Amino acid sequence: MGFNGGEMAAEVERVFVGAGCNRVVNNVSWGACDLLSFGTQNAVAIFCPKAAQIVTTLPGHNAYVNCTQWLPNSKFAFKAKNLERHYLLSGDADGTILLWEFSLVDNKWRNVLQVPEKHKKGVTCISAIMLSDSDAMFASSSSDGVVSVWEIVLPSVSGGECKLSCLDTIFVGRKPMVALSLVELPGQNGHLALAMGGLDNKIHIYSGERIGKFVHACELKGHTDWIRSLDFSLPLHENNETYTLLVSSSQDKGIRIWKMASLQANSTTEETTLSSYIKGPIFLSGSFSYQISLESLLIGHEDWVYSVEWQPPQSSSDQGIECYQPQSILSASMDKTMMIWQPEKTSGIWMNMVTVGELSHCALGFYSGSWSPSGSSILAHGYGGSFHHWRNVGSDFDDWKPQKVPSGHFASVSDISWARDGEYLLSVSHDQTSRVFTAWCGEEREAWHEIARPQVHGHDINCVTVIRGNGNHRFVSGADEKVARVFEATLSFLNTLSHANPHKSKQAYDLPSNVQILGANMSALGLSQKPIYVQASTESKERNNNEGVDTLETIPEAVPVALTEAPIEEQLAWHTLWPESHKLYGHGNELFSLCSDYEGKLVASSCKAQSASVADIWLWEIGSWKAVGRLHSHTLTVTQLEFSHDNAYLLSVSRDRNFSIFAIKHTETEEIDHGLVIRQEAHKRIIWACSWNPFAHQFATGSRDKTVKIWELENGSSVRLLTTLPTFKSSVTTLSWLGIDRQKNHGLLAIGMESGLIEVWNIISSGESVNSGVNASLFVRFDPYMCHVSSVHRLRWRSAEKSGDSSKVQLASCGDDHCVRIFQVLV
Repeated sequence: MGFNGGEMAAEVERVFVGAGCNRVVNNVSWGACDLLSFGTQNAVAIFCPKAAQIVTTLPGHNAYVNCTQWLPNSKFAFKAKNLERHYLLSGDADGTILLWEFSLVDNKWRNVLQVPEKHKKGVTCISAIMLSDSDAMFASSSSDGVVSVWEIVLPSVSGGECKLSCLDTIFVGRKPMVALSLVELPGQNGHLALAMGGLDNKIHIYSGERIGKFVHACELKGHTDWIRSLDFSLPLHENNETYTLLVSSSQDKGIRIWKMASLQANSTTEETTLSSYIKGPIFLSGSFSYQISLESLLIGHEDWVYSVEWQPPQSSSDQGIECYQPQSILSASMDKTMMIWQPEKTSGIWMNMVTVGELSHCALGFYSGSWSPSGSSILAHGYGGSFHHWRNVGSDFDDWKPQKVPSGHFASVSDISWARDGEYLLSVSHDQTSRVFTAWCGEEREAWHEIARPQVHGHDINCVTVIRGNGNHRFVSGADEKVARVFEATLSFLNTLSHANPHKSKQAYDLPSNVQILGANMSALGLSQKPIYVQASTESKERNNNEGVDTLETIPEAVPVALTEAPIEEQLAWHTLWPESHKLYGHGNELFSLCSDYEGKLVASSCKAQSASVADIWLWEIGSWKAVGRLHSHTLTVTQLEFSHDNAYLLSVSRDRNFSIFAIKHTETEEIDHGLVIRQEAHKRIIWACSWNPFAHQFATGSRDKTVKIWELENGSSVRLLTTLPTFKSSVTTLSWLGIDRQKNHGLLAIGMESGLIEVWNIISSGESVNSGVNASLFVRFDPYMCHVSSVHRLRWRSAEKSGDSSKVQLASCGDDHCVRIFQVLV
């Protein structure tokens, strides 16, 4: 994956990106190149449906990405057989629209241009139409009540200039438009119609030419609530008449199909009698007049219909010049279903032929539905940032089966933690979930997927630590509440993990053979999770047969099973929970950071604090889960905690710009002895991050003052500053130190910044003498196309030390842009 930029782009590979989709209508677009685009926070993410992996994210927006639109999208795939470069438009909540170029030859992306006159408010919809291989038009609507129409001339050679010209700006008044569709009018070239709908419940038709202004032609009334989606079909020919169909959907739960037919050119305006207006409004464009009439009304959804889309045209010949428009419409609704509508063969009445959807509580409705270019797959995205993909696998009859999709958080990801042997990565987020990602050894190569969602909570989760040491997999998480919660892996998860990586034996995981808990159920308020025991799983089925109505109070019983392939959203949302085994009470405010030691004996925690009385660090004993110490030192929130690799010291950094080191000793009577060794002001601003050298009592601190300092603890009593790295361009938000060579005391320090960028620095001790310092040099700067687009929250190396024979190490990161990323670094 070599992307342009970055001094040593070859040193770093992207292994995995996990992200959820922004919760906005019009956010997803399926391109003619069979890639999908969607917005995840301020990034545009591109995912490949065949591999079910996100292939890249595009940095450039400074606000939430609201809509994306491929040029050409799946609707114009029949025209795009020979294109070497595809283009993508993306609009954000600031009103900015960017144009990207994707070269199919070398798989490279570049930001071509920013549309010059930006909207005053957020972009709500972008609709585009390909007029020829090098000519396209698009319209964009915004909450500021303006619809702009643009023409793009695409370059004929790679790296050429795109010419952009504004054809028209239409001010629609106080009720903004949220749905647009463009079409070439049947019967004459160069004349276009633009349909727009929005908050005034009417569909407005504008007609215009490729060079001139658009004039208001007519309006279509019928819907009784906001119009959410519009889509024109390609021209259809039937009984010597040429017409195009417009489908519209609305929050009134209905879908309407309108027919726009050209009247004979010889019928002059005087002959347009009153009776001809009964069918519908007539408008003139060029030498033709067109009449729009209501063709059909589709009733079937039980909630707002957010999107409707015609099935993409299929080429009827190999050359792909002739194509026909299938009479088939996909609709997606907040009632958690997508439907495919087609006219019945005999009567011609439009019927709902296929219904797919999520029966679980998780989806909370679909925001959009998209066709693949071939028409054999459909995709929706839901309220929880999730994708839902069905493919028609039947040959003689329709048989739609769910497919794997990429998944991830749909809010800022606050913390990540590797399992003790690095077999999976656990992430927690402000979307109130924790998720487990692992490499699934598949047919061709291993691919990373989400395999469990151990905690689904009612508060934003801020921090997590996986417990090391023997025994079952456990983790402690802290959310916007005063208790930390302890979770324990279930039998179904342990079996899933062994399916994901069959090469590792059961012994390698060192698992207890007597795990009695099969899974967990959600409680009604969504705060604590109750275990399901292996013996009890049969009884619950009998007890639960009182056909409860699907209301908010009834929560479906989880059915935990060992997964033999990467799961889909419906399985993840309910059936992969872990039971909560303990609550840790003590803090006076919301939890902020957690860490555990390397032997699996202690957990340290801190909470948000405005005063010294609340800023204590608490120590908890793993197993008994008793509080065994309160460490006083800081006066404001402790932002990060880390135990030294020999478990002798605990390092803490805080908003009060100090770091503290505590000595931790285990006495003979199994009690914990702790004492403050040193507290020192280290930076001019908040210290966000700290990390110990795995080979020595050296550590790094990183701060909002854009510096990273490296310190050494001497004789267990004093601290000496070894070096300060050159000032960075942005606040340093996270650090992680990897040991490379114990003899030379050589390590790599990964540094994450508020700008989203990541750098790795070489840290080597110089000389053996007492006063020796360290040499620090830049090892690799990650390419911006690989990095996060907003603040990096946490970096974690997969293991603390590089294993002797391997030249590759893996680094995980998470950030504000909803992404969890894994990189492979060549050392």
